[in-house]
Amino acid sequence: MRRGRVERVTNETQIVVELALDGTGQAEIATGLAFFDHLLNQVARHGLLDLKLSAKGDLAVDGHHTVEDTGLALGQALAQALGDKAGVRRYGEAAVPLDEALARVALDLSGRPFLALKADFPQHQVGDFDVFLIPEFLRALVTTAGLTLHAEVTGANSHHMAEALFKAVGRAVDAATQIDPRVAGIPSTKGTL
Repeated sequence: MRRGRVERVTNETQIVVELALDGTGQAEIATGLAFFDHLLNQVARHGLLDLKLSAKGDLAVDGHHTVEDTGLALGQALAQALGDKAGVRRYGEAAVPLDEALARVALDLSGRPFLALKADFPQHQVGDFDVFLIPEFLRALVTTAGLTLHAEVTGANSHHMAEALFKAVGRAVDAATQIDPRVAGIPSTKGTL
């Protein structure tokens, strides 16, 4: 199994991530932010990733450090699990509807971090979770995982939009990280990703 394990400890957060790419979607997630846990569960479940993630952060300040540092640690674990990326499909895409919301995601395991996100969340909070943290999480994830990620989500309900987005990210990660027996070595004309 392709696995990654990362411990990230700062003055603001303590995060442990264990990730198995070739999983079944089992997750144990505890960040102290219930809706964020729900979103991360969507990535694991729909990406067929086995994910154990615990985060303790300075939530008395706000959720920013916890969310961003979780993205950094999860991205590191993903990069670790992918190794040299030999034999992977490299590209993944998904379109996921949830009631009135529709999310579209395309990603490349390029080694070049880039986030293009189009999302106009109509409500600024879902429960006690500030949706402005979603771009912060995704930016941190792509930075340490080395992903190019394009995502667009439309809708009228921020909960539905965020959930559809994270499901689509999970499905796109699953598609991109699959081993294709027709791919010999690194899927790049450069010979590296």
